[in-house]
This record gives sequence, C-alpha cells and structure tokens, in this order.
Amino acid sequence: MMREGDEEEEMMMVVARKPAWLEGLTAETFFASCGVHESRRKSEKNVFCLLCCLSVCPHCLTSHRSHPLLQVRRYVYHDVVRLSDLEKLIDCSYIQPYTINGAKVIFINQRPQSRAKVSSNVCFTCDRILQEPFHFCSLSCKVDYLLYQGDDLSSILYRIDESHFTFSSLRMDVHDQLGEISAMEEDNDDIMVMSDQWEHGNNSNKKEQRKKKKESNYSPGMVLSLGSRRKGAPHRAPFS
Repeated sequence: MMREGDEEEEMMMVVARKPAWLEGLTAETFFASCGVHESRRKSEKNVFCLLCCLSVCPHCLTSHRSHPLLQVRRYVYHDVVRLSDLEKLIDCSYIQPYTINGAKVIFINQRPQSRAKVSSNVCFTCDRILQEPFHFCSLSCKVDYLLYQGDDLSSILYRIDESHFTFSSLRMDVHDQLGEISAMEEDNDDIMVMSDQWEHGNNSNKKEQRKKKKESNYSPGMVLSLGSRRKGAPHRAPFS
C-alpha cells in the first residue's frame, strides 16, 4: 500500500514531467475577473500567456504584447481552445473535437457527468462517451493517461513557434465573449454540433429590428389628420 509521502512524491514527479505552460494551462482559472482590472469592463481573464504561464485579461495584454499568447474560449460553461491553435503546441490526435461556430475546439479539462452512461467507446480517463475513433474527451485526459502509463510527453510536445501566437493574432470578438449553450445541449454533447448564444441573440436582434421596421411603416401624420377632421353638416348627393 502506497504511503501518503510516496503519493506526494509521485505527484511531484508527474507534475515535473509536464512543461510549465501545459501545467499552467490545465490548472489555471479562466473567465474570472482580473484582480488588477476588476473595476473595468470586459476584465475576464481569457488569454493564456505561454511564457508567464498565467491567465490574463484584455487590459493586461499590453504587458504581454511581446509574449506568445493563447486565446481561451468558454463553451458549455467550460474552457476550450481552438484545435488549430492547440495542435501547434501538442499532438491532439485521439482527442475528440467539437465544432462551434464553424471552428473545431478541444476542452482543456474533463467535465463532470450528470449521469452514468453505457457505451462501447468511452474516454480512457473519465469514461465519458465518445465518438469513434477518439479515446479522450479533453486535453488533460490525454496527458494524464499518458503520464499514468509512464509515457514520455516529449514525444507529443512541439517546440513553441512564437510567430503563431502573436498579440495581433488574437481574435477578441463577440463570439468569444458570449460562448455559452444550454444544459440541454450539454446532455447530448457526445453526438452534437454545438452553437452558442450569440447566434440566438443575433437572430432575436434581427426579429426585433424587423418588428420595429414594420411598426415604422405607418405615418403618424396620417393618423393625426384622420382623427382631427372637423365634423360638418352632411352633404346630400345631388339628384341625377
């Protein structure tokens, strides 16, 4: 039986085998309010500095402008990274991607499951149902499994090319600020293509604009002129 001290030593060895950026990315808290800029708008920490290994908000970026930066997005109440960005840092094969707004993303960490599910293909680490031929539901699940198996992570890690993670490459737009979908969709996330609230909000805005446009077709002056006509004596039509 492994003693508590041995477990701590083994955990330290496992952590030491992860590069600093990977350990930081999987352990960092994103989309919390920045302590330095909490009084300012849009102060959620949604960018990860690969050099400093910490999450920063848009207002902090001036201090990290020359550092390699990875943008983190939030969908289904959990943190994701675009596959096109993450695969420049680490081999993402066999991690199930999800399609959101036309872009493939990968969850950083495993997510809690609301109920037990039975399937022939599940995540090797957390037993979440997956599509074939994937073996992992998130980045951390793949990394943790390989470490548990005693594999060397250097075989799946790539050298960071800072030209791929420049300040100018960040896409800070409305799609990334409003990235939540309903819990009902989350229950079926093993077979679905997800979409975010921005699309629903955009559709509702269009409906509201059409409604306002329709209401604006009437002429207030015309209604006023009809309602303010003076009533006079009726005129009989002339006899023919």
